[in-house]
Amino acid sequence: MPAAHIALAILVAAIYGTAFVAIQYAVLEIPPLMATGYRYLLTALPLIFFVRKPNVGWLNLAGYGVMQGTIMFGIIFTAIRLGMPPGLASMVVQLQVFCTIFFAFVLMGEKPTPKQITGAAIAICGVGVIGWGLGASAPLVPFFMTIASAAAWGIANIISKKAKPNSMLGYVVWSAAFAPVPLFALSSLIESTTFGVLPVWPPSSIVIASILYLAYPTTVLAFTAWVFLLQKHSAAAVTPFALLIPIFGMGSTALIFGEPLSAVTLLGAALVFIGLAIAVIRRKSLREIKQ
Repeated sequence: MPAAHIALAILVAAIYGTAFVAIQYAVLEIPPLMATGYRYLLTALPLIFFVRKPNVGWLNLAGYGVMQGTIMFGIIFTAIRLGMPPGLASMVVQLQVFCTIFFAFVLMGEKPTPKQITGAAIAICGVGVIGWGLGASAPLVPFFMTIASAAAWGIANIISKKAKPNSMLGYVVWSAAFAPVPLFALSSLIESTTFGVLPVWPPSSIVIASILYLAYPTTVLAFTAWVFLLQKHSAAAVTPFALLIPIFGMGSTALIFGEPLSAVTLLGAALVFIGLAIAVIRRKSLREIKQ
């Protein structure tokens, strides 16, 4: 990979990782389901008027938008609001890699490789260690919610895999339009808000900046750049850079929020990271990155 493309891959990982800082800031002031709704509302508007609809059926677009936007991010925003450390969430949610492999096997008959099975086993052990470490210091419900969000992400990946859109930017923008309405409805039901109306007006500048960061640099720009890299290089060369996401996530939240990480939690996170590395890094990956 050229140096410029390596730098772009690192930048994408940094954007995705630091997005967990933005999530924390957003849910401190705005109910999490409503914050997620505004993220996807701004992702869809105004870009939907300038980006063509991809060659994908409406049912697939709606399914991806609801699964990725409403369910996956609705859950993880709520988990962070309920006490899940955002840096740790950036690591645990990467279990989506193994959830995707599992659902691809169950729904599409794609058999996992021995390396993927080994990596999954190590990562699951790491999650168990993290849960044990959190048991005495943090509520476990948000932890299990984060695992559930990883599962939802895995299902969303299968939905997008079946879609095979001609434009991933169009796919993201048009599918995003299906997320805000159910999110605002759930917020009204669960969080006792008025449909689509911010409970705090005007919102603080940090909340506005956080939602905008989640909508545009994270959802639109980083995703488009990631797809660009996948089009230019093999998945084996690009995918390992995703391992940098939790490093940026845990590093940025520790720096900004002083997020404490016990020795047990760090051990569990290390096991998850090792499991992910075993599953996604191949010799071919290292050769292509060097080229």
